Amino acid sequence: MNGTAAPSPIFDTVEGRRLREADAAGWRRWGPYLAERQWGTVREDYSADGDAWTSFPHDHARSRAYRWGEDGIAGFSDERQRWCLSLALWNGADPILKERLFGLTNEQGNHGEDVKELWWHLDATPTHSFQRMLYRYPQAAFPYEALVAENARRRGTDQPEYELSDTGVLDGDRVFDVEITYAKAGPDEVLMRVVAHNRGPEEATLHILPQLVARNIWSWTGDAAGKPHLASEGAGVRATHPSLAPLRFEALEEARWLFCENETNARRLYGAGPEGAFKDAINDHVVGGSTSPLPNAGTKCAAHSAHRIGVGERVTLRFRLGPDGAAPIDASGFDAAMEAREREADAFYAALQEGIAEPDARLVQRRALAGLLWSKQFYRYDVKRWLDGDPAEPPPPAARRHGRNSDWTHLDNAEVILMPDTWEYPWYASWDLAFHAMTAAMIDPAFAKAQLLLLTREWYMHPSGQLPAYEWAFGDANPPIQAFAALRVYRMDAALTGRADRAFLERVFHKLMINFTWWVNRKDASGRNLFQGGFLGLDNIGVFDRSAPVPGGGTIEQADGTAWMAMYALNLMRMALELAEENPVYDDVASKFFEHFLLIASAMTHVGGTEADKDTREDGGRGLWDEADGFFYDALILPDGTETTLRVRSLVGLIPLCAVEVLDADLAARHPAFAERLGWMLRHRPDLTGQVSRYGEAGQDGRLLLSLLRRQRMTALLRRMLDEGEFLSPFGLRSLSKAHADAPFALERDGHRFEVHYEPGASASGMFGGNSNWRGPVWMPLNVMIVEALLEFERFYGADFEVECPTGSGEGATLCDVASELSRRLCSLFLKDAEGRRPALGDAPARAGDGDLIAFNEFFHGETGLGLGASHQTGWTALVALLLQPRRTVRGQKLAVDAR
Repeated sequence: MNGTAAPSPIFDTVEGRRLREADAAGWRRWGPYLAERQWGTVREDYSADGDAWTSFPHDHARSRAYRWGEDGIAGFSDERQRWCLSLALWNGADPILKERLFGLTNEQGNHGEDVKELWWHLDATPTHSFQRMLYRYPQAAFPYEALVAENARRRGTDQPEYELSDTGVLDGDRVFDVEITYAKAGPDEVLMRVVAHNRGPEEATLHILPQLVARNIWSWTGDAAGKPHLASEGAGVRATHPSLAPLRFEALEEARWLFCENETNARRLYGAGPEGAFKDAINDHVVGGSTSPLPNAGTKCAAHSAHRIGVGERVTLRFRLGPDGAAPIDASGFDAAMEAREREADAFYAALQEGIAEPDARLVQRRALAGLLWSKQFYRYDVKRWLDGDPAEPPPPAARRHGRNSDWTHLDNAEVILMPDTWEYPWYASWDLAFHAMTAAMIDPAFAKAQLLLLTREWYMHPSGQLPAYEWAFGDANPPIQAFAALRVYRMDAALTGRADRAFLERVFHKLMINFTWWVNRKDASGRNLFQGGFLGLDNIGVFDRSAPVPGGGTIEQADGTAWMAMYALNLMRMALELAEENPVYDDVASKFFEHFLLIASAMTHVGGTEADKDTREDGGRGLWDEADGFFYDALILPDGTETTLRVRSLVGLIPLCAVEVLDADLAARHPAFAERLGWMLRHRPDLTGQVSRYGEAGQDGRLLLSLLRRQRMTALLRRMLDEGEFLSPFGLRSLSKAHADAPFALERDGHRFEVHYEPGASASGMFGGNSNWRGPVWMPLNVMIVEALLEFERFYGADFEVECPTGSGEGATLCDVASELSRRLCSLFLKDAEGRRPALGDAPARAGDGDLIAFNEFFHGETGLGLGASHQTGWTALVALLLQPRRTVRGQKLAVDAR
């Protein structure tokens, strides 16, 4: 469908034109690619026991060189993280410089790892030509010890987390609001502005120290010749690097340049080692008043200035990092460049949001996209080198050879990736990244496609065909949604650019076929097309920890795991049909995935049996569907072959809705070979095709429906889903039915009692470290998938099919109406209500203006909508930007595509 429509107006803006040439012209070379936390990660863990948090704690971070990355506040770096810009601050009271965000480890936190700082991502463009964020810094000493001690006291209880606001250091607005803005005057010329506001009732002192750091690439090899260098030159600093052209870092306002080496202070950490100006030397000089002279060169530098800021006043500082020899710039030229980039950002978003009338909706969408773009991170991890150790360092413990990720020695990552959250989860996860790419495709479809392709590359994908899950366990099983995301991004890209990129689709399709085969061979324990997997159980939603053996033996036949695979088969079938538009060879491949879908659909109707004996079993092949309850449940298959239904009503039973595909009426004309095989299956395998909803009956416009749900089953399932006493909350679908508040599910097994309760907020379960909760709150990603599924069902049923929404209301609604209502409830988490409150933010903000400082949390309270979990989980929660966007539909000669 090349040339089927005009490109989106976003590409007519200055930023849009910049985006078109981003790779060729180098506009992606610099961006917010610096992590907000590198300490406590698996990459930096060189312990024998695999306790990453203890191996590299926060207390080490200021003194110990990182092996695989860097971190900082408001970080900006080049795409290989060779030079890193960030901001350090000191209020005159803290025991250490504020160089990085502080938080609690998984063991310290009341509900798992938990950052204890306040910051907001305010704006960003896809080429990072303009970026802005706000960091809130207390004027009193930061309460590090109090946060650790009080959360330890609350650990393991149902008490709320102890937050920074609970400590009293924010009382009376005794804070500095520090706004950090970046603008690119050119692809390699970065302007950094720091504006510090005194919000408190008294004059206060603030030390401001923008830092330029060379990531340590020399200590691990002993190659001093490859060491970068920073040195004073005139009023600025000259930066030389073995793999980059020389740069110059300069301050436009008066500052004192401080230098040290980005190397480990072994004497402080281990009690023995050489003297020197190591990584923490600037900290010791500013905070500790060290009398030891600092060098005038090194691999880390800071532009230090101290400011006495009056009540309600502000100080503005300007810095530039650019090519050595670039033309001088003064304050007026700096400000003009900043203002130009901001106007260009405004024009870009005005074009994107031309169909959104409500200013508040435009604000929420832009903030969500800003958070997503700020969550990019350069991710470096060579597993074989990590296991082997470095030539200049002691060898890692021998136990590592048989420990975490030891069978992923091919994995060698060094790319910019969209992170789930750059503090709590500063590492990619395969299914998170699929959701991130869907949202990124709204504004940067080329980058979104590259992200989806990345995990299928040979230095990511396991030789077996498995995609890496996340660094804590690359071999875990994330839900296989890559094909769903690839199709979505493909259609969005076509709608935005006016051209369908079949080359992208073909590349990802071939790799996903390999991954599909891995699932079939590795996660179908009984060979009956019923699937299992650890993370498929959505962390702690289930009765058991699905990543561990079932107590007392047996296997769990998963409604969600099996539905994921049914959806995967349909997605691959659709991809093959799209590719067959230009190459009929793919019709055969489409037939293969169509038939595999039929086998999975059939298996869901007779769990515990086989294809041969399903008609002879006394129960007729009961399956995972419970007719009396109108719901899908997991089945526990015991070692003696008997079955137990795990009657937990959760998202697990709603995920089968997502396995749906509608075929257009002109299928036979466009794909005769596929249609012929399809007809043969209808005539000769009614035992299989009879399990597929409405296959032999045409819907609106003669369309055909492939789904795990017959009409009556879908109606029954939606009755549960749209019941406000079960799944439907004021803010979207709960992950567990509210009915389990009064009627918890309980199971006696192997001498233990297992229970599942409805918990709308934080979970009391200790599964998965106790840092996640699918037992009641609202999660954005699966809500969005169900919205998409309902819209696909609508394509078949049309306006003639209605359900009651909400259940018991007496109000009829089409499936499109239901999808719109779910979207409205999800968006209402962030939009201001009649009282001017944003439910996700909780109580009214303490200060005027704070109501527009929005964090996009990991999940949301099932009753109040309060944001919970990771406080800046903008990765998948940024999906709200899609829900706020009007659909842009482009109909070509052969394919209808849309972008949300």
